[in-house]
Amino acid sequence: MIRHIVLFKLKPFTTDAAKAAKLQEIKIGLEALPELISELKLAEVGINMNPAESFDISLVTEFDTMTDLEIYVKHPDHQAVAIIIREVLESRACVDSVW
Repeated sequence: MIRHIVLFKLKPFTTDAAKAAKLQEIKIGLEALPELISELKLAEVGINMNPAESFDISLVTEFDTMTDLEIYVKHPDHQAVAIIIREVLESRACVDSVW
């Protein structure tokens, strides 16, 4: 099994409410993907509650193979959510590990 773990840091927002709304939009979009992409076995999204940390949102996904991960990355439904993220993304960290 492949576990794809991604951390996202968003650009600054004008208000906390605007940031919270965007985080929820991203969370809802990512959590909908397992129903749309058969290769995606699990998607868990967490919003950071610790203001001392720099990343805003975490994504943990699971796939049977790296090929399945590549299919997910290119899938149109994933790409639609990726566009939403890229609009507000400051930085990203990723680890793909075998479990």
